Amino acid sequence: MLKFHQIILKKILTLFLALFVVVGTIVYYWSYEFYIDETQEALRQDLEILSLQLTPKTDFDALALKVKQNLGLRLTIIAEDGHIIAESHKDKAKMENHRYRDEIMQARKDGYGEKIRHSNTLDRTLLYVVKKVDFNQSTIYLRLAKEIKGIQEQIANLGLKIFAVILLFLFTLLFATYKIHKELEYEVNKIVHFLKSLTKNKKSTYIKSEYSEEFSYITKLLTKVAQIIVKKEKKKSKYTQKLQEANQQKDDIISAISHEFKNPIAVVNGYSQTLLEDSDINPNIRNKFLEKIHKNGIKLSELIDRLRLSIKLDSGGQNLSLQKVNLYNLVEECVENIKINYHNRETLIEGDKDVTLEVDPTLFGIVICNLLENAYKYSEDEVRIKISQNSLDFIDTGIGIKAKDLENITQKFYRASTNKWNNSLGLGLFLVNNIIALHKFKLKIQSKENEGSSFSVKF
Repeated sequence: MLKFHQIILKKILTLFLALFVVVGTIVYYWSYEFYIDETQEALRQDLEILSLQLTPKTDFDALALKVKQNLGLRLTIIAEDGHIIAESHKDKAKMENHRYRDEIMQARKDGYGEKIRHSNTLDRTLLYVVKKVDFNQSTIYLRLAKEIKGIQEQIANLGLKIFAVILLFLFTLLFATYKIHKELEYEVNKIVHFLKSLTKNKKSTYIKSEYSEEFSYITKLLTKVAQIIVKKEKKKSKYTQKLQEANQQKDDIISAISHEFKNPIAVVNGYSQTLLEDSDINPNIRNKFLEKIHKNGIKLSELIDRLRLSIKLDSGGQNLSLQKVNLYNLVEECVENIKINYHNRETLIEGDKDVTLEVDPTLFGIVICNLLENAYKYSEDEVRIKISQNSLDFIDTGIGIKAKDLENITQKFYRASTNKWNNSLGLGLFLVNNIIALHKFKLKIQSKENEGSSFSVKF
């Protein structure tokens, strides 16, 4: 299959060839007719001059020879009855009667007659022009003839000149066409390379052509298409990345849930199996095992409650049961509950003991307990709790949180695994942040690695 620019070149060359043949043919026939007309007119003028030179003493044979010698023309003088009076190129005695020749008959009728025909006398094709002349009280016919071959040679010479001009013009057009062909080839190749680049990873997004209005419009459209494709691929890439992140998050969630549920279930299964297999076990040990089973059952229940609460908060289905609560007493209650699991930890409660808030005591208690337990988990020194009219602050001197984790630490199921920061299921701070927002409060977190953290609830 031919390329676009090759098709154009082929069509232009075909057009030029057809044009050359048509123009050449027209020029040839036009030249032929033109020379015939010119020759006829010249012969008429010669006949006019000859007729004016005729006198009663004119020697017709001598006149015929003189015309032959001086003009190179054939002169035949014919009587009204058709017999030959004088002939320049042949013995008149051997010539046939010309009374009914076409040119004679036309001249007899119109005064002049013309005919192109083959002469049997000379065995040549001649152009005959006849003039009817009244001479010496009788009618004679002066006939001049010129060989067509000579006319054709003149036409051929003119044709060669015209052909040379046309050929020069054709070469000029061919050169211009070739230049256009190369320019089109360049523009088309540029567009093809651009389109090929769209199939590769590294795409071109801009193409411009000022060759013509059409090419300019095409390249503008291609630029728009390329930019749309790139945008769509970026969106697709982002969407794919989000899917990958979502899948990874899903795997992390499943892993976290499995991990959190696995330990208490393993404890319950282990102790219960021991109790079932040993019916004579020491009562003190039995009670200790049952206590362990009970604690881990409570832990499982708390994990389930957390998951259910996170779903409600996430969907906006959690309602508040607001009451006026003394903040100091609520903090003290939470500290006492948490210290059961952290016997040797010191907690300092500072600030105003008379701060009263209108909160949901159960949900806000979850906030205090989560923030306090985090402070215990990730620090070894004492934990300070500051109470004021504007805020509730939890301050520790533990391992701190990385800056990149601070932005995401309150997201659902987010677990900062580096720096030993393990946010359990990734629900603790998510619950804290959502409960605080539900109360129209704000959570502010400040932390430095290896220096400690400050979690502030702003009222």
